[in-house]
Amino acid sequence: MYASPDNHLPQHASLRLPLLTWLVVVAGCLAVLVLIVGTPLAAAAGHPVAAKAIYRAFGFVCHQIPARSFFIAEHQFAVCARCTGLYAGFALAAVTYPLFSSLRQTEAPARKWLFLAAAPLAIDFALGFFGIWNNTHSSRLLTGALLGAVAVFYVMPGLMDLSLRDWRSSKSAGGDPPADISGARMFPQPARTTPSDYSAPERRI
Repeated sequence: MYASPDNHLPQHASLRLPLLTWLVVVAGCLAVLVLIVGTPLAAAAGHPVAAKAIYRAFGFVCHQIPARSFFIAEHQFAVCARCTGLYAGFALAAVTYPLFSSLRQTEAPARKWLFLAAAPLAIDFALGFFGIWNNTHSSRLLTGALLGAVAVFYVMPGLMDLSLRDWRSSKSAGGDPPADISGARMFPQPARTTPSDYSAPERRI
């Protein structure tokens, strides 16, 4: 859930944190692409240990089937063609994100656009899975890139919301106990009690 505008930093506040957030995302995306393409190059250059470690790391998120992967220097990419498209599309959209949306934008588009962007990928996968037609490296790459690019416009607003949120005021506002509709505290103070008879021996029976 996005924070209320009242919990955001003032409009005149510096864009340093959103800009820093965007730069970190871009750097992370480009680093992933370098690893995807650099792994087969490392293997070809005689660094099998490093390449094997990176292949194994990407193996947790991709099937890495050779027949469905791009090759360079006679070694396959660290991920399959569809995952390559997902990462490449996400990276491209992340790099160009400020050209299409403000870094202060914290509202994501309607979810229907994300589902529409995922439809070509789902259709391409389903047609190949049921043997209706053989999808290609190009179809996997393009459908993955489309979904990856559109996903940026749902991920970045959430990250920008976190970077613009005024955490200090949120913490100070969260210190008081909650109140009910009438404004009274939900956790009333303990009622005052009369002194126990054991504190006044003369009143004991």
